[in-house]
Amino acid sequence: MNFIFIILTFLISAVIARILIPRILLISLRKKLFDIPDDRKIHKRAIPRLGGVSFFPTTLFAFCLVYAFRLLDGDSISTLYASYLLPELLLFACGMTLLYLTGIADDLVGVRYRQKFAIQIFCACLFPLSGLWINDLYGLFGIHELSAYVGIPFTVLTVVFITNAINLIDGIDGLASGLSSVALLVFTFLFISKGLWSYAMLSAGTFGVLVPFFYYNVFGSVERARKIFMGDTGSLTLGYTLSFLAIKYSQHNTDIMPYTEGAFLIAFSTMIIPAFDVVRVVLVRIREGHSPFEPDKNHIHHKLLAIGLSPRRAMLSLLSMSCAFSAANILLVPYINNTVLLIADIVIWIGLNLWWDYLRDRNLNSATLL
Repeated sequence: MNFIFIILTFLISAVIARILIPRILLISLRKKLFDIPDDRKIHKRAIPRLGGVSFFPTTLFAFCLVYAFRLLDGDSISTLYASYLLPELLLFACGMTLLYLTGIADDLVGVRYRQKFAIQIFCACLFPLSGLWINDLYGLFGIHELSAYVGIPFTVLTVVFITNAINLIDGIDGLASGLSSVALLVFTFLFISKGLWSYAMLSAGTFGVLVPFFYYNVFGSVERARKIFMGDTGSLTLGYTLSFLAIKYSQHNTDIMPYTEGAFLIAFSTMIIPAFDVVRVVLVRIREGHSPFEPDKNHIHHKLLAIGLSPRRAMLSLLSMSCAFSAANILLVPYINNTVLLIADIVIWIGLNLWWDYLRDRNLNSATLL
């Protein structure tokens, strides 16, 4: 029966988003709420950017509605499970609400990055307040159990990092929503395998809202006013949701979930592409003497475009890589040491970037000769 509730959460979320997004498009067009193109952006025409406004309310409605049906159907929640579930979900909803409002403000009038960071840090602190924090690295770099003095600050840093990683990777059509969809599908099955049905419902509901958005974002026609971006509202709330799910899965808590070898690496391997890309971009900016927060055209999708891939092929390539990284880590973690797997991921990522740099420079040299 729990499978039916997960599918129902997905379907309700997808249907509501399908109804909302065209209406958000209409409001954006009438009020001229556009993402204006510039030298750094790929698109050449003004496009509505409030698609992310539909994400949080739709997911919340679908999750709460189906969860109520689940309880009315006779499904009971143990006192022990509820003692973890309720504080986590309630404080998660509080953080999502604040980030949602921040994203809307940023999309409409702009918010300074210092203010956004302060709000993100506050929202990240709500996780440890609910009892949800990274307390075990499962042997990664020889580290197992983490004390609260280390794990709680590390958790806050991780939430802010992942939230911004999703925000920064949103550079071409379908990339942020596609990478998030891959991660959400993986989390849905991971939580199902552990019997954590409530968290699987949250994953499935969030994935549901992304399906119609992905269609409008990737396949929508600009000429027919059917194309939309998620904006900061969407990317901030997606990043926060993925952080919540990853930390929940990686938390060592045998009261409600059996021990999983390499759970930390498994959870965060779903977001390897945006996470690795942010680290590389920040290091490049610092090396070149620029501010880490200064926007540029050095993200991974810019590289793929520079070597001659179309935006859609670049997006599909990165989604395929994300699937490959995640699947490889999940399948190999029972047999290969966590640290070795992570180092292998990093080596592969560096190798791919060096290859893309070579192809990009060759294309630039060829263009110069012509």
